[in-house]
Amino acid sequence: MAAPARRKRTPRTAESMAKSQREISISEFFTKNRHLLGFDSPAKALLTTIKEAVDNSLDACEEAGIAPVLLVEIRSHKPAKLGIELASVDTPEKKKNGNGRATAANGGGKNEERYTIIVEDNGPGIVPAQIPRIFAKLLYGSKFHSLKQSRGQQGIGISAAGMYGQLTTGKPVTVYSRPGAGNPAHRVQLQIDLKKNEPQVLVSEETIWEKDHGTRIEITLTGSYKRGQHSVDNYLEQTAIANPHVHLTYVPPKGEQVVYANATADLPAESREIQPHPYGVELGILARMLKETKCRNLNSFMKEEFCRVGDKTAEQIFLHAELPPRKNPKRLVQDDIQRLLDGIAETRIASPPTDCLSPIGEDLVMAGLRSGVEADFYTSVTRPAAVYRGNPFQIEVGVAYGGELPGDELARVMRFANRVPLLYQGSACAIHKAVLTSNWRSYGLQQSRGALPTGPLVILIHMASVWVPFTSESKEAVAHYPEIVKEMRLALQEAGRRLQRHIRRRAREKDAAKKQSYIQKYIPHIGDALQEILTLDDGDRDEIVTVLTDTLERSRKL
Repeated sequence: MAAPARRKRTPRTAESMAKSQREISISEFFTKNRHLLGFDSPAKALLTTIKEAVDNSLDACEEAGIAPVLLVEIRSHKPAKLGIELASVDTPEKKKNGNGRATAANGGGKNEERYTIIVEDNGPGIVPAQIPRIFAKLLYGSKFHSLKQSRGQQGIGISAAGMYGQLTTGKPVTVYSRPGAGNPAHRVQLQIDLKKNEPQVLVSEETIWEKDHGTRIEITLTGSYKRGQHSVDNYLEQTAIANPHVHLTYVPPKGEQVVYANATADLPAESREIQPHPYGVELGILARMLKETKCRNLNSFMKEEFCRVGDKTAEQIFLHAELPPRKNPKRLVQDDIQRLLDGIAETRIASPPTDCLSPIGEDLVMAGLRSGVEADFYTSVTRPAAVYRGNPFQIEVGVAYGGELPGDELARVMRFANRVPLLYQGSACAIHKAVLTSNWRSYGLQQSRGALPTGPLVILIHMASVWVPFTSESKEAVAHYPEIVKEMRLALQEAGRRLQRHIRRRAREKDAAKKQSYIQKYIPHIGDALQEILTLDDGDRDEIVTVLTDTLERSRKL
């Protein structure tokens, strides 16, 4: 068979190539790269949607000082039919099947069904003008420029979930919100204009809603509901453990309603926004800050735009940088900016404040573990705050051991970042690495080389930070910064030492109980022998008593 003829390449000019170049919308980019946001499989898409909605609800409730009461419901519909084209979507991503017919992307698998995800909270609600931008515009939010601990960071998640539902089912996002008892409730239906990354409001009307305040979101999408380690059920169970102040009601598509009651009525400590730390600033960022500042001299710029910079610290920075403190920041040239950055690096500056963080706390970590794990021993460790790239963070570790946990399986590791469970990409996460590289054999556990320890053990690790360094936009794994891994290992070592003392104490108690059982077993025989001894004459009696005493002494030593 002859080889097919090669098609001749048509030369193109710079002018003709320029005509095909255009700006790419962020919505169009993530439409084709949805895997970056956690929508790379039907099962993960279902989990990611619920995760983003729950994160938003918890952040809103805590920021408003309201004890969160959440409802999460998954409603199953009939399986999506093969070959359906989503005509209502602006730019549907399609692929060819084996017969050459176009089917909707992620919408025609045999095991895939349509689900409606409902997440409802009792938060402060949302003013009607903001609803379209929050739920139907990517990269829109209030957390990105704020240096304080929060679950959301990028302003992508919930709008990306609505975009995924729009792509796979063509259904709009429906939002109910009421910002207070004295205000009417609103019902809004939204879609995203993928070319412009702008919201399209299909319906906006006042409605009747029984809640005094709160928000409810409904997203219909194509997904797959499964149970197991990476399931929605596991995610919500771990969310209840890491957030003991939350009352959560879960209605799965299969099975009975599950209620996770709050273990405490106290809200987490409020995290306060801080200014960036000088050690975390880079040359380009510093140049932009100098250009945009409203300060009239370098001295006030350093003290007002950064944290932990007072008069003495600023003086040392300018001395090392050889710059006058009264110089106008906007007049610094590239060499001046580099000298200022070098002066910062040469100056000893205190670590950033930690009131921007809100860790779970040792008592509540153990309370959460007790509510979700049946064990005999619990302990928790909260490390002092540390810094990476100028960003403060704290590591917390909780350990549960024994009880009903399986003793012949690998330990279970529960990973959290800013109170959010991380279920995927475990092997790529710094948390997993810290557990693997810890020597658990020295604490009385079995551990193979390069593996998790074996035994009835659950390990919880939580990282609280103003900016968690995730490895991707899907926020599933923490990057391997040496400072972060070091703090995790130090916390694990402290928890391991406490576990070791417990294991040794239990071993001693078990050994003592074993000896006691021996004594209880032979006491009746000793009693009978003593009765016989009493009937003997003095010489025989003394000899037998000596033999019995020696025997008891040897058994005690054994």
